[in-house]
Amino acid sequence: MKLGQISAISFISQVIGAAVGFVATLYVARSIGAEPLGIYNLALAVVSWISIAGTIGFSGAISKRVSEGSDQGKFAVAGATVVILLFVVLSVGFLITRTYLNDYIGFPATGFLVLILFSNLASATVNPLLVGLQLVHLRDILSTVRVFIRSVLHISLITVGLGVTGLFMGHIVAYLLIIGIGGYIVVRKLPELSRPEEQHLRSLGDFAKYAWVGRLRGRMFNYTDVIVLGFFVPQSLIGIYSVAWTIGTFLSIFTGSLQSTLYPALSEISAKDDVQAVENIVEQSLTYGGLFLIPGLFGGALLSERLLRIYGPEFTQGTTVLAILILANVVMGYQSQLLNTLNGVDRPDLAFRVNGTFVVANLALNVIFVYLYGWVGAAVATATSVSISLITAYRYVSAIINFDFPVIAITKQFISAGIMTGFVYAGLWVENTHSVVNHNLVFIILLVPSGAGVYFLSLLWISHEFRETVSQNLPDEIPL
Repeated sequence: MKLGQISAISFISQVIGAAVGFVATLYVARSIGAEPLGIYNLALAVVSWISIAGTIGFSGAISKRVSEGSDQGKFAVAGATVVILLFVVLSVGFLITRTYLNDYIGFPATGFLVLILFSNLASATVNPLLVGLQLVHLRDILSTVRVFIRSVLHISLITVGLGVTGLFMGHIVAYLLIIGIGGYIVVRKLPELSRPEEQHLRSLGDFAKYAWVGRLRGRMFNYTDVIVLGFFVPQSLIGIYSVAWTIGTFLSIFTGSLQSTLYPALSEISAKDDVQAVENIVEQSLTYGGLFLIPGLFGGALLSERLLRIYGPEFTQGTTVLAILILANVVMGYQSQLLNTLNGVDRPDLAFRVNGTFVVANLALNVIFVYLYGWVGAAVATATSVSISLITAYRYVSAIINFDFPVIAITKQFISAGIMTGFVYAGLWVENTHSVVNHNLVFIILLVPSGAGVYFLSLLWISHEFRETVSQNLPDEIPL
């Protein structure tokens, strides 16, 4: 299957999942308000941070070694064994510190935290195996199914009055079901599961000693601000911030799909040939890394207040935060593609330095900016730290791979986004002036897809490269 088709399947699956998740979050927000959402997201943030210690980089190592094609079953067993042992240790730590955890989260959640930790670590083992076996599209389809199950459970359990408990229960059950299905697929696809040797553990460890900070980088990008906010602001503001973050990260779905799809190809090609052989893939990843992020930046800035109003009047406090978080996700989209390249060509040492730069900057800036400026400071800290790491990543990649930065292609995307912005602004002005639709949700549902259509039609019109890429990845050759 072509890489573009795999990316498309992955992207469509995640968009469907995001749409389902949006409906569920909207229902929860309108039913029980921002505070319970804040408690739930704060708990997920805590577990996500602890999960880093539960894999210490072995997720990335499993994906890398399995993608190389030799001793896949032994690497799978070795990685799973290490993660299970780490889960036992961390679970004991949760139980010992349960009083402090419950006070920090604002809810007696320790038992749920242990179960969520298990589901996170199991997922962090199964998903890298699917990626390493070049089954990224299946991983994302399963992720969509998981979101659907979780959303149905959340709505059902909230309806019967379980509140925050229902949020935790729905999350855990959905994860466990999908982990079981994913694990079954992995076992069927692996050539043979067998006892690993010392060399397999050592090989995983050699990669993991650098890759763990990559996991830390991902968690810090997603959750450092939430963790720090937990010390300074009430749970209701954390709930609003989390909703704004969810909207911002929706735009990065395609970038993540592209990244996961290209990784095994980068790994396989660089293992067989010279590092320079991946030049074309690097250029393509940068060309299309911002395909959805660039128009999302313009559209999100214009519609931020209306997007948040959908969740309820109290959520419109996060308008400025949402605009900044969308910018942070745009920058992270390009940074992730460059990091993907470094890991794919087996340079985890350089990826380690990039991630280390982000980790230090993100933690320091979040503490300082949140203390000085509150939750807006958290968003600014995230955007600033990821910008610093983007510059660092570009320097490292350009030092080992000669590639041309796709300035013209990205410029055309900005031009198309500018055309789309004019269309969206005109629609917003007409609605604000004449109240044609007079219903915020309906207006957003009509305007956002229309704006996206204008963007892609404009890009097809002005970009020969984009027309060619779309045509090549359609099931049948269609001359565009």
